[in-house]
Amino acid sequence: MTPKPAGPPDGGWGWVVAAAAFAVNGLSYGLLRSLGLALPDLAEHFERSAQDTAWVSALALAVQQAASPVGSALSTRWGARPVVMVGGVLTSLGLVFSAFARSLLHLYLGLGLLAGSGWALVFAPALGTLSRYFSRRRVLAVGLALTGNGASSLLLAPALQFLLDTFGWRGALLLLGAVTLHLTPCGALLRPLALSGDPLALPRSPLAALGLGLFKRRAFSVFALGTALVGGGYFVPYVHLGPHALDQGMGGYGAALVVAVAAVGDASARLVCGWLADQGWVPLPRLLAVFGSLTGLGVLAVGLVPTVGPEEGWGAPLLAAAGAYGLSAGSYAPLVFGVLPGLVGIGGVVQATGLVMMLMSLGGLLGPPLSGFLRDKTGDFSASFLVCSSFILSGSFIYMGLPRALPSCRPASPPATPPPERGELLPVPQVSLLSTGGSESTRDTTC
Repeated sequence: MTPKPAGPPDGGWGWVVAAAAFAVNGLSYGLLRSLGLALPDLAEHFERSAQDTAWVSALALAVQQAASPVGSALSTRWGARPVVMVGGVLTSLGLVFSAFARSLLHLYLGLGLLAGSGWALVFAPALGTLSRYFSRRRVLAVGLALTGNGASSLLLAPALQFLLDTFGWRGALLLLGAVTLHLTPCGALLRPLALSGDPLALPRSPLAALGLGLFKRRAFSVFALGTALVGGGYFVPYVHLGPHALDQGMGGYGAALVVAVAAVGDASARLVCGWLADQGWVPLPRLLAVFGSLTGLGVLAVGLVPTVGPEEGWGAPLLAAAGAYGLSAGSYAPLVFGVLPGLVGIGGVVQATGLVMMLMSLGGLLGPPLSGFLRDKTGDFSASFLVCSSFILSGSFIYMGLPRALPSCRPASPPATPPPERGELLPVPQVSLLSTGGSESTRDTTC
């Protein structure tokens, strides 16, 4: 038998896995973010309200996240490679099926249920596998993978608008189904990695496979509550930033530019924040609370932008607000997944990733329909963004209950040797999250 390595290789094939996770993220969240540009066409074709069409994206997002623990459990049992490959096929079939929809119900089933189920099988296993390949540069690697969201939005937003203008929404969905089939070769690149901290036996019960026992840890429970609240508003710009720009007086390509500006800020911030977090200058929970709050303020700024007049067709204020939102939301994203190994250990990171996605699905299911409902009642998306920003700010406040989220009364002095968690030594910036009461580890977490 080949001996298991003592810890993650922190590179090597891990960079190939990072590239695969980059593509997976781009073809899942990046596509979902740009899909909002098609909602006005769907509302016009089926003669339905913005609230009704918002359920298409909301269901896809909610199913993708709610079923993520299933993807994690299947990955634990059979490995990430086959699970992600099957998920790519399901996603492609869902988009192709939706191209032939005759009613919104068909779109709910095709995009919402089938494509959403496929996305649920690809994201958590890919990101969890990536976390197992890195230790010292883990947050940077996660940030690099998550830039696929912004990079894909930057390319897909104008491309989708072009497809809608040229082929209509049916042709656009059909072509997107062909594009998402590339998730299958991405899954083939996820080479399994055995670590010394892995459990000797597979989970015997479905509940154990889903990792529900992680909620017994206080720090993870606090993190879960905050993340669920943030999810209530975090994904609203994914769905309604483009339609909001259209309501503000910008044309189709102007709305695509707004989405693209947010995507550029998102992508660049993920890399910078990932590098910053790996330096260990500021504890990860503190960064999480700070950038979560800034994300809420960014969504608030988008909602407060005044209507664009005829003489200012490119809407500079909305572009600036979208850029600020993109920078803050991009900084928040890698921290959510980068902090997980410090909360649950490397052995439970795949299951924890799936649970986090499930928790965010609660907000993902509520946020976009609520936003569409408020738009129907008020005539624009201003109230929608104001309400959803309150969810994000509330979740960021909950994050302050995490260890080391608030400054201590004395200078921080991280221990020389981090304590092991399930067989692996965690990076120093995440050590105090695993503290069991030693004087050296608790000294910096409380006054």
